[in-house]
Amino acid sequence: MAINRINELFGITRPIISGGMVWCSGWRLAAAVSSAGGLGLIGAGSMHPETLREHIAKCRAALGGKPFGVNVPLMYPQIDEVMDIIVSEGVRIVFTSAGNPKTWTKHLQEHGIKVAHVIASTKFARKCDEAGVDAIVAEGFEAGGHNGKEETTTMCLIPAIRRVTDRPLIAAGGIASGAAMLASFALGAEGVQVGTRFALTAESSAHEAFKQHCLGLGEGDTRLLLKKVSPTRLAKGHFMTQVEEAEDAGATAEQLKDLLGKGRAKRGIFEGDLEQGELEIGQAAAMIDHIETAAEVVEDMVGEYNRLLNGLDRTNF
Repeated sequence: MAINRINELFGITRPIISGGMVWCSGWRLAAAVSSAGGLGLIGAGSMHPETLREHIAKCRAALGGKPFGVNVPLMYPQIDEVMDIIVSEGVRIVFTSAGNPKTWTKHLQEHGIKVAHVIASTKFARKCDEAGVDAIVAEGFEAGGHNGKEETTTMCLIPAIRRVTDRPLIAAGGIASGAAMLASFALGAEGVQVGTRFALTAESSAHEAFKQHCLGLGEGDTRLLLKKVSPTRLAKGHFMTQVEEAEDAGATAEQLKDLLGKGRAKRGIFEGDLEQGELEIGQAAAMIDHIETAAEVVEDMVGEYNRLLNGLDRTNF
């Protein structure tokens, strides 16, 4: 693969980034992706501040100088403490999401940190431009977990974002193959962020029961629900059925919040409670049927990308 702006920005050889997924993206997954030439992200959203500090230290020790980053949802309740840890630990790359990019971008950049921000609309792409982020992650609604309210697919979102900004652009949402990466690049992306496929790798910290459940999902076995609270893509299971029934009955936002409660994502993804847990995964799960290592995922995606690129029909129409 040719070197592009994403490679140069983050100091990586493969423009493949692992999503900073709650309860999946610990230091082992981040280190494995970075070791394979991509960019591994530690997911701070499901970590206490001192747990994050521990994961940063372990990831740095495992990589011996190779780059890695931290994903921080800006709604995190102890955001000031987390940002202080990131700066004091010398993290060089931060991906922010779920908030205004203007809030922390300049502060992080003043400490020598590259900042990418995750968005789902052209409106927020413009806000990223105003904030001066180093890169934009455009995430379509095929993605697992929390999604944009616009429900724009990745293949529609990437060209729309490219029309309004010339910043380095990373495609996310439904990206689980070299073919999807090639399609994203054709539409204007220069890198891809992969969540679901890395969530189901050997190094993911997700529970084995959760992984096996997701490996058995087919087309249509995930749905975007909880739109009155925060649009979230869920996998089929007892909790998804509860949410569907509540929404069909006209549940209010407060009633849905009560149903959601606290700790359901941890219970489902990290603890493997398939009955009462919240099972968050993307549509791409239907394409995955076995556990791989993170390195195998990177090599497979790069190999498929190169084969397809080299095999394209060069006929002019």
